[in-house]
Amino acid sequence: MSQSSDLHEARRWLDTAGEDLRAARALVEAGFHAHACFSAQQCAEKSVKAAWHLIGAAPWGHSVQRLVEEFPMKNHLDGADDLIEKARALDRLYVPTRYPNGLPDLTPGKNYSTADSRQAIDFADHFLTVFGSWMET
Repeated sequence: MSQSSDLHEARRWLDTAGEDLRAARALVEAGFHAHACFSAQQCAEKSVKAAWHLIGAAPWGHSVQRLVEEFPMKNHLDGADDLIEKARALDRLYVPTRYPNGLPDLTPGKNYSTADSRQAIDFADHFLTVFGSWMET
């Protein structure tokens, strides 16, 4: 891909990440904490993938932690260790927030709280900010 098409694709991913974050905020206000947690995880995943596309690389998979750890320009990431810790927490929200068999004897809606969803949103917002700044450079 050309640099302009890489930038276009990166912006599409980052715009969608921003939509996921706005959805997470609306969901937490409506009391849908499991859904808010999943939307936050999606925001972080798509934010990292935007940066991969920006540099012309092809991201694969859904693990935010792996996407950060294997980011081709990881040595240019400020606070990579902090991102990995936040990614680890967000990855734990990928499956059990969506499926009733992801947790023993509980549904996602009965397991996740305001505190869970607000932390996930804070972490997702951090990812959107960090990787969004790559678009400005």
